[in-house]
Amino acid sequence: MRLRVRIPAVEPLIMVAPEECPYDECQGKYFKRHQEHCDKAVRDTKYEQVEVYRRKCLSCERTHRVYPQGVSKAQQTDRLKGVSVMLYVLGVSYRGVEDFLMALGFYLSYSSVYRNVQAAGGKVRQLRQAWLEQRQGKIRVVGGDLTYVKCQGEQVVIGVAVDAQEGITLDIKVLDNQETDTLKAWLLPLLELVGAEVLTTDDADAFKTVADEAGVEQQVCRRHVTLNVLDFISKMVECVLNQPPAVPAGLDVTPEQLLADLETLEWIMLGHPGQGDQLLQELFLRYAAAAPPKKGQRATVWYRMRNHLLHLWDHWNRLTCYRTLRHSRGLALDATNNCTERAIGWSVKDRYRTMRGYKRNISILNVSSLTAWLLERPAHYDMSPLFAS
Repeated sequence: MRLRVRIPAVEPLIMVAPEECPYDECQGKYFKRHQEHCDKAVRDTKYEQVEVYRRKCLSCERTHRVYPQGVSKAQQTDRLKGVSVMLYVLGVSYRGVEDFLMALGFYLSYSSVYRNVQAAGGKVRQLRQAWLEQRQGKIRVVGGDLTYVKCQGEQVVIGVAVDAQEGITLDIKVLDNQETDTLKAWLLPLLELVGAEVLTTDDADAFKTVADEAGVEQQVCRRHVTLNVLDFISKMVECVLNQPPAVPAGLDVTPEQLLADLETLEWIMLGHPGQGDQLLQELFLRYAAAAPPKKGQRATVWYRMRNHLLHLWDHWNRLTCYRTLRHSRGLALDATNNCTERAIGWSVKDRYRTMRGYKRNISILNVSSLTAWLLERPAHYDMSPLFAS
């Protein structure tokens, strides 16, 4: 992982005074100096103390401090917070960050590092939501997928949604389960907010229901489906060659014809020909009369072939959506869901691989959101907004 960011600077001579009174119940905008040259002890990589001043609000007559750039009422400076957060995101543990900073002469407990990371992650989620609201109606293709991490020893479902054209994370959410209603509650508002035209996902039926209810096109990941079909073909071929199955009554087909049809199916899945739906229909009709298994029996190769062809024929438009939209709307669309999978790998799984698991669901959100945000920022991104109060 590479993070090209800038750690917040501390400028003792630059005072950043708020324009309004910092007390919630007061909105005063006029102040006067109340006390000059107050020293404040800080934890920083360079300074041990900085100079602040106090001023008085003329509306509520209360005083507050004005701090230099990079300094707040916290004991740590934004610079030290930025260093600790960056080290953690790069893969160092909380205690590892404490040990590293101690070796450099900057004391910061691992619990303070933890609080810095969680606070920065919470701030990122606010920034992400504000950015998302500015993108209303501007994101045409959304990619969605699920992954799993451990929290207190149990598997937790994580939903990740991305802008599939730009590769930018839109949302990371802890879900109760992977049921259809849960996915609808998560994705439907998001698709409506960004004005999505296409949803790119894997082959799960729940995602198909979401796309249909949202009224958007769906591109089912071509790679996932192709690998599954090729695996099915190899097992069927092995079964037929090892022990040619008996042809049931009412089915006008032979084992040799089945092998030829499996070869045709492989060609259809690898090539996605324009007449693919017609070819699948013809293949299906050849096996449509195959009888389902009786109770306690296994499905025959004929019936398995029938069901597989029916599923592919029914959803052929979802498999070839990328081609249809390219010609009808001029929309360049990836036939896979690799964009979402990359976001999961870098934002959720990369940091998780070095951990034993999480202790709180909110930590999953904070760490994953923080990692995604920093990875997606342009080079030399200033981390200062992550520590703004």
